[in-house]
Amino acid sequence: MTASESLAIRAFDILLSGLALLLLSPLLVSVALLLLVTGEGKVFYRQQRVGQNGRNFGLLKFATMLENSPQIGSGEITVANDPRVLPVGRYLRKSKINELPQLINIFLGQMSVVGPRPLTPATFAHYGASGAQISLVRPGLTGVGSIFFRDEERYLAAKSDPRSFYFEQIGPYKERLELWYLKNRSLRLYFLLIFITALVVVVPNFTSYEKWLGDLPKRPPELSDL
Repeated sequence: MTASESLAIRAFDILLSGLALLLLSPLLVSVALLLLVTGEGKVFYRQQRVGQNGRNFGLLKFATMLENSPQIGSGEITVANDPRVLPVGRYLRKSKINELPQLINIFLGQMSVVGPRPLTPATFAHYGASGAQISLVRPGLTGVGSIFFRDEERYLAAKSDPRSFYFEQIGPYKERLELWYLKNRSLRLYFLLIFITALVVVVPNFTSYEKWLGDLPKRPPELSDL
């Protein structure tokens, strides 16, 4: 990727996140008020994630789970019908509305609209030596890893040991996808992944997008039904 393309992506990040925050402000305020009266009195959940060049930042989400959820059950791994999720939180997570506060992270330059999915330090450590390479760019609200594993919670819920399955199967494949993104990163891919994200939100079962992305890492047999 050229320096001009990198600057263009940052400019589009500012433009798109700023415009989205403005247009979605009625929805964001409504969700905040709803969480104040139905949850634990908290609107936002701020969690440390690994950002560009390995620097941690506070990723923002709407609060959808019990406040001490990382110390309960499956820890940082969330599965479908997780008992730690608050009632309103189930809808917010399913609709991905809980992710919208990350528009603030994008506007501030901590994230990009498109990039590797930001992980917690403990989960990111499983990338090993590849982590330094993956963290060369800003993490993204969406990206090839996020698109492939958009139903990750539902998929993990069907496993007898979701935590082990994540670190043994999903994590390594997600790592290969993120490395593929770094190799092929471009302004064209930036807009293509935004388009695919919007498409799979409207048509959840659509998978033909894989043909549009070219030489993706081969999906392992254990994830063939994802």
